[in-house]
Amino acid sequence: MATAKQAKGAPKAGRRQAAGARQAPPALRIGWGLRDMTPTRPAMLQGQMHCRVATRAMDPLLVTALAIEGIAARAVLISCDLAFVPDDVLAAVRAGVCRQVPELQSDEIVLFATHTHTSLVLGDGFYPFPGGDVMTPAECAALVTEQAVAAAVAAWQSRQPRLLGRAFGHAVVGHNRYAVYANGEARMYGQTAVPEFTGISGYEDHGLDMLFTWEPDGRLAGIALAIPCPSQVDEGLNVFSADFWHEIRVELRQRYGEQVHVLPLCAAAGDQSPHFLLYGRQEEEMRRRRGVSERQEIAARVGAAVERALACTPPPPSQPECAFTHETRHLELPPFAISRQDRDWAFATLVQCARQGDLESWWPSRLRTIIQCADGQLASAPVAVETHIIQLGDVAIAACPFELFLDYSMRIKARSPAAQTVVLQLAGGLGWYLPTAKALQGGGYGAMPAVCAVGPEGGGVFVEDTLRAIGALFPA
Repeated sequence: MATAKQAKGAPKAGRRQAAGARQAPPALRIGWGLRDMTPTRPAMLQGQMHCRVATRAMDPLLVTALAIEGIAARAVLISCDLAFVPDDVLAAVRAGVCRQVPELQSDEIVLFATHTHTSLVLGDGFYPFPGGDVMTPAECAALVTEQAVAAAVAAWQSRQPRLLGRAFGHAVVGHNRYAVYANGEARMYGQTAVPEFTGISGYEDHGLDMLFTWEPDGRLAGIALAIPCPSQVDEGLNVFSADFWHEIRVELRQRYGEQVHVLPLCAAAGDQSPHFLLYGRQEEEMRRRRGVSERQEIAARVGAAVERALACTPPPPSQPECAFTHETRHLELPPFAISRQDRDWAFATLVQCARQGDLESWWPSRLRTIIQCADGQLASAPVAVETHIIQLGDVAIAACPFELFLDYSMRIKARSPAAQTVVLQLAGGLGWYLPTAKALQGGGYGAMPAVCAVGPEGGGVFVEDTLRAIGALFPA
């Protein structure tokens, strides 16, 4: 079942005008906000199967907010340097913003994670708490909530008529992370220099979607970037870090000034990674010749793509007619179908965890859940999902909470009637993977029920619902 909810507080006639009437609406009112959420005490890091504690920051963890207000729609997009945004943190941020900005409705506020693996644990049950001066997950969640609310409120309060433009380019950042072997098996980060290796599992998306905002006098105010890759170059470190998004921010501000805001967005990339399965040695040699790190190399590629795009995308002399709508959709997707083979694998893996002395972290806990569902001890229920569809002129933006395998994004983009379509992941929620049927055949981490709530059947429902919503806004 899928339902769509109109933004509260927006007059119906005005919404129809924004969607298609020919009267020129007033200029969009756009604002930016930025806050630092880097802890000053040690804290656990999210993203691996074992507990890590950071005691220092390699670079700051930031919260960036972009507020957009049109004639009949509003959106506050908040990007956090996190692995994912838990439901309770999403709810707390929405409540905090709405208390200070009563005219905003909670579902007009969307939180995104960049999917760095060197940021804070925001909930209990992931790892055994080490004690001492280490921040509790509740303390970390309170810190993130406070700074996210502050960034969103600052963005809303600073909104004013600004100019908006879009662009598209390419920057090599992400790569498909599954090696496939002669027996049909796929392995995440699998070896390729072996006779059994037959190829890479799927497509790679090097597309770079860009939104630019300018001040009325033409000065660049901010850039929203959607990169189909999680920020995980240094995912195993024991320090706080925004990973490659830090270097991208530094690169763009060196090019365009410290006043420029950067909204980092993780486009669909459930099967993508910055790690190389091929060409790793050659890439490392070339970086050594240039004297740059892997993260700096990524930032240089992104910076060059942004520069090329801006060179042919000047700010308009005034904001042209720009339809703007923001639609929140609520879907109930069929749960992942757990097979007997899945159940037996989960049991065998749980036994290995017990032998290693780990029965408390999130991984064995999730394995127990799979076994209980397969044995009928836990009922499998439809998975409630919140998605967002945003129209900005001739751009369509679709956001979902999953780590969405790339093929789903490609289906949406290929069939979308919009001039440019952006598919974003990790928009609130636990961020379970959503693999394709092809991925399930190969297996591997990311294509197993232990880390998936929804399977290919639900993925198809999401694709078709998204395309219907976009099609209603962009009729042929």
